[in-house]
Amino acid sequence: MGDSKQKRGRADRSRVSGSQQSEVYYVARKFGVSADRVRSVIKRVGNSRKKVYAALSK
Repeated sequence: MGDSKQKRGRADRSRVSGSQQSEVYYVARKFGVSADRVRSVIKRVGNSRKKVYAALSK
């Protein structure tokens, strides 16, 4: 029998999804950079929110 469709996990707030436009725009607005810059940082350092924030704060 398959998994229950009623039990869904919560969003993982420790990661930034480069494919979700709203998350990319949120981070871009927070640091005052372009969305393309955020996507390039995610590709370079990974999608860990701590690493992305650290790379953009430099």
